[in-house]
Amino acid sequence: MRRISIFGATGSVGSQTVDLVRAAIATAPDTARVVAVTGGRNVARLARAARDLRAEIAVIADSARLPDLRAALAGSGTEAAAGEGAILEAADRPADWVMSAIVGVAGLAPGLRALGHGATLALANKESLVSAGEMLLARAARHGGRILPVDSEHSAIFQALGSEPVEAVARLTLTASGGALRDWPLERLAQATVADTMRHPNWSMGQRITVDSASMFNKAMEMIEARELFGVAPGRIEVVLHRESIVHSLVAFRDGATLAHLGVPDMRHAIGFALNWPERRALPVAPLDLTALGRLTFETPDPVRYPAIGLAREAMALRGGAGAAFTAAKEVALDHFLAGGIGFSEMAGIVGATLDRLAGTGALNDAPVTLDDVLAIDGLARVRAGEAVRASRARTGQRAG
Repeated sequence: MRRISIFGATGSVGSQTVDLVRAAIATAPDTARVVAVTGGRNVARLARAARDLRAEIAVIADSARLPDLRAALAGSGTEAAAGEGAILEAADRPADWVMSAIVGVAGLAPGLRALGHGATLALANKESLVSAGEMLLARAARHGGRILPVDSEHSAIFQALGSEPVEAVARLTLTASGGALRDWPLERLAQATVADTMRHPNWSMGQRITVDSASMFNKAMEMIEARELFGVAPGRIEVVLHRESIVHSLVAFRDGATLAHLGVPDMRHAIGFALNWPERRALPVAPLDLTALGRLTFETPDPVRYPAIGLAREAMALRGGAGAAFTAAKEVALDHFLAGGIGFSEMAGIVGATLDRLAGTGALNDAPVTLDDVLAIDGLARVRAGEAVRASRARTGQRAG
């Protein structure tokens, strides 16, 4: 019987994972049991997942909500716990397959714990690979764990690459929808609101990732992820604008062949592939009808519209702790945009200023080898990003939020 844990069970990817695991258990009850489910603040959704999956333990990150979680789970047989320490303890419970869908650098520690027990880590948390890719992969190799990508782009590359060695790869191409503002005039971008960025043309996702799609910071993160996960040199990683979101990524080989992964825009493809790997099983996803689509289009992203792509290349060139700094600065900039403290177009400048400032001091020279190293870079970058926010607002004559 396979033991399963879902970290970040109340978010978009986590909720879809819950649905797929629930369906799998309903079909074959004796093949899997759920060890742990965790969530941030949504007690009702976490309790529902725990009850539906008959989880051994449910952990809410917000300790103040523990009484509510206990009440919601009364009589279910599921243990209730709260706080960061409880999440790490849940990650220490033996599991064979672990979904890592906690948002932000907070997802790194439980992922490391799970890999330390030899688990297969289905990784939807971008920040883990971007901030500590070498460390995460080393942890998996040392303890017999495995990382399966859940980002649709990296899952596509993983599937297209198959058993081919990295030396056979000429180029990895990540596709990007361009987000909600892809057709806005450049001069209007500075006035874009959070509501504007949430009108994604193809995907239904959480707030933060949808804003990141509009700025293409999500694609910038995915470029760094691809470098870490597949070991391909940065110069062989490219991004193309693909409005239909049907081709999720492409792998070009040195013999001239290119393999592409196609599917309707539905995260259950990548989640279900990771859940069932190495098998392929039926998923509740619509089949692809190419004749209904009629055509697929590809464009070169405008570097002025999407400066995050250039910042990702800068971070990859710096190496060392640049990924951790990039992640932290991006989170700070996004937080301030969501709070109304800065404009949409200011986010890239804040990340760039943070990287420049820290690179100039030598703070990013060494790659992190421990979790404390990552957290130290993360903390320093957040301070510098905060300074960059204040400087940006001073230049525009507005007060930082």
